[in-house]
Amino acid sequence: MWRFVDDLAGALYDIFKFILWSISYLLAGMIIVAVPMYLIVLVVGYFQ
Repeated sequence: MWRFVDDLAGALYDIFKFILWSISYLLAGMIIVAVPMYLIVLVVGYFQ
């Protein structure tokens, strides 16, 4: 019984770890792309 609980806990840990890593990479990518694009649009809009 304890082995089943241990395996279940390990599986849940892996799933949540995967979700957290995926969200972290998505947010990092959005920040890396969005901030320079926003600044470029802001500068271009300022000079028009």
